[in-house]
Amino acid sequence: MVKGSFEDEPQSFARMDAFCREQGYVRSSKIHREIYLSDPRRTEPSKLKTVLRFPVSKQD
Repeated sequence: MVKGSFEDEPQSFARMDAFCREQGYVRSSKIHREIYLSDPRRTEPSKLKTVLRFPVSKQD
């Protein structure tokens, strides 16, 4: 889960990619899903909560 502005998502994906590589996994697709837990119309950007997901596979 990411807490913060939607503008911070590229950095979040970079951290997720790095963690996957450290654990021996790689992204198996550039497709991702975003699950919004906060309403951006009612929540200030720094408090938005979003679940970011992408498929991974074990690195050879």
